[in-house]
Amino acid sequence: MKSPSVSLHQRHRRRARTLSAVTLLSAGLAGSHAHAQTLDSKGESNKATTAIGQVQDVVVTTGVRGEQRTVADSPAPIDVVSGEQLLHTGRAELSEALARLLPSFNFGTNVGGVNSTIRPVSNRGLGPAYTLVLVNGKRRHNSALLTNGGGDTTGVNAVDLDTIPLSAVDHIEVLKDSAAAQYGSDAVAGVVNVILKSSDHGGHIGISSGRLYGGSGDLNNNKLEGDVGFALPNDGFVHLSADVRKRGQSWWNFPATNTAVYSPASNPKNATWNRDGAHNGDPGIDAYNFSYNAELPVSPNVTLYSFATVGTSETVAGNNFRRPNGLATITQLFPNGYFADNNAKSLDLQITGGAKGKSDGWNWDFSSSYGKNRVLQYSDNTINPSLGPASPTSFSDLATFQFEQITNNADFTKSFDIGFKKPLQWSWGVEQRSERFSTLAGDPLGYLNGGYIFQPGDQNGNPNVGKPASVGAQAAIALAPKDAVSLRRNVLALYNDVGFYPTEKWFVDAAVRAEHYDDSAGNTISGKLNTRYDFTPAIAVRGTVGSGFRAPSLTQIGYSQTDNRTNINPVTGAVGPSLSLLLRNDSPLAHALGSQDLKPEKSVNFGLGIVLKPADNVNVTLDTYQIAIKDRIVRTGYLLGPALAPLLQSYGLTGTEWVQYFANGVDTRTRGLDLVMDTTADYGRWGVVRWNAAFNWNKTEITNIKAAPSQLGGLGPNPGGTLTWFGYAATGGIGDITGQPTTKLILSGRWFIDKFEVNLQTTRYASYVWQTTANRAQDYHFGAKWITDLDVTYALTKNIKLTLGAANLFDVRPDKNGPGDPSTGLSVYAYGPAPFAPSGGFYYAKASYDF
Repeated sequence: MKSPSVSLHQRHRRRARTLSAVTLLSAGLAGSHAHAQTLDSKGESNKATTAIGQVQDVVVTTGVRGEQRTVADSPAPIDVVSGEQLLHTGRAELSEALARLLPSFNFGTNVGGVNSTIRPVSNRGLGPAYTLVLVNGKRRHNSALLTNGGGDTTGVNAVDLDTIPLSAVDHIEVLKDSAAAQYGSDAVAGVVNVILKSSDHGGHIGISSGRLYGGSGDLNNNKLEGDVGFALPNDGFVHLSADVRKRGQSWWNFPATNTAVYSPASNPKNATWNRDGAHNGDPGIDAYNFSYNAELPVSPNVTLYSFATVGTSETVAGNNFRRPNGLATITQLFPNGYFADNNAKSLDLQITGGAKGKSDGWNWDFSSSYGKNRVLQYSDNTINPSLGPASPTSFSDLATFQFEQITNNADFTKSFDIGFKKPLQWSWGVEQRSERFSTLAGDPLGYLNGGYIFQPGDQNGNPNVGKPASVGAQAAIALAPKDAVSLRRNVLALYNDVGFYPTEKWFVDAAVRAEHYDDSAGNTISGKLNTRYDFTPAIAVRGTVGSGFRAPSLTQIGYSQTDNRTNINPVTGAVGPSLSLLLRNDSPLAHALGSQDLKPEKSVNFGLGIVLKPADNVNVTLDTYQIAIKDRIVRTGYLLGPALAPLLQSYGLTGTEWVQYFANGVDTRTRGLDLVMDTTADYGRWGVVRWNAAFNWNKTEITNIKAAPSQLGGLGPNPGGTLTWFGYAATGGIGDITGQPTTKLILSGRWFIDKFEVNLQTTRYASYVWQTTANRAQDYHFGAKWITDLDVTYALTKNIKLTLGAANLFDVRPDKNGPGDPSTGLSVYAYGPAPFAPSGGFYYAKASYDF
């Protein structure tokens, strides 16, 4: 027989789960700050839920410790996205789905080779390095690949959200406020907390299939998803989730127009070429993701818990055409030229275990987590031209990247009655984190310079006899032993967080966090003061002031690579082959070019907002913010040209390389506002509609550019090259030329009528500018666009639903800018790093069974 306390615990857990499920089912777009009206399967008001037909708001845990709070009474701006909303986003994986639903998030589209595998998501105009990702409140590990595109070239290891099954997500809490003083490094712009499903019964199975409206390649996308819950003893549970998805490799480019390089006179094969010059676009993906979430009470006051995710994927990303008369093609191997592939196999896993409970009035939580992301780069279709006709045409191992993270936490919370209207909440804790980033060299044939000189008969028409062939496996990152690295660091943190009510209507929260890094990041302390005052039940104001930090990532400190792919010349703007080097920040060559040990970035943030509830079913929040960051770590501009050649040659290089490294190069200031409104309207026989509107305005300015190191000024004249340390050509990932819109507006309605559910959303992305070179005249300008998503669901039975949907219903694409690169037709010149998928319309059908 169970003890009374255990039974009470069970009843509380069951009630909480039921309320959470009902609330999230009825919640609309992100920012559902209101008392959401619940709906039954027919779309009618569920009057049985409570006496007044409403339920409590979603209880959130992000950004506050101790006392549970709802979205509506949170002292900091927070959005909640339900798992069901994510499943309605059609083709999107988790990262793109968030960008579709949240006004302050943008999806960093990148169509360039290896960098298109993990696409960065920006938040409040800041890249992925400034938003911390949690799962069930525990820090998520980073990916092994560094960002180099999609609006972010800062070389950080972005968290790969797409390895979390959508079917595993109960809801996601997005804290739109700096929280470095609460959660540590990376939380400068906010926190994304993914809450996994925890039901102990029932489940879901869904299968979907869709196709892009236009483009080339494989336009199909298929997905199978499912989750199921099981009860464990003592009201415990285990919830299992999985998905399998296959996305075809597709691209959308203009015909190449460079008649000189494709002239039949230089190579007869060019006469039959169809002017297909690039296969850059969406990489093909075969992915398998699995997760579990479990809890097991072992006594009235102690609960064991564990959760994990594991994902594997194989991707293939396209690249520029290696033409028959170029320096990268040998007729004996590829007589008609070839599209080099960049392939990758990845493994991502994270497992967390711990215990939580209550003792002597203290709520405690002890946990340990291990995360790992490993990516193997290879190619099934490429050559190292410098090896001549003897070159392999596939390479099973070109480079391996791996990131590992172990995090241990001890958290404590207790309430104290000190004579205020409500008890004071004191929370404190310690965190120990170990991180390791490593790279492994690949097959020597992938990076060796074989020194091959073109001979008669190597190419039709013999256009390049006597010239040296290109070096390295094409379209790939091929790491040599000199590039291999193994970097480790340990972090120890201590935090204190106190929340109290000086009066019944006034809440104040103060947090401070000290962290020690055993590398160049050193020691840092950050603080946060957050407050909210409720004038009436309908009007409240809230504000934040705080400091934060972001430690240099391990890749920024010690990663290096030799890149044999094509690149955009920062001087001429032309696309062509380049042998570019990303130097280790602490390497002798980087020091000779002025590098210094990286310092942590320091930030100061302010926020001020108002919460309005003019009616029971209407909610409005307006939050303004400013984030100033000092010593931002950026990638320098490419340094190249004859003035650099002697120095490069003295380090054993050819002297023709393009080189760059990471440095604390700029200070920035980001200002913006978030406006969210929602309401629920009951139209009687015409059903119930949940209306939402969300708007974000955001502007980032570079307030200071650090002086170029004196070492660059002493290199002498440099005709045809550039020694600009950090100039206009390098600002594309930071200021107002990031390829991200200044404003984003989302309007949506969710209509329940009889057995139908209709979701309609339209999103306006403002105009934006994108630059690639030091010449402002070569900037690309893109106009504002409206993107419309629609899906219609019909309840065939109580458990079976059929859905027809369209993501980007009207096949809207970014503005075209010119004919594309003349040698490739590459659409990156046409569409830029668009804040929405430039692949256009996607139409799909889905069947689901809930039990």
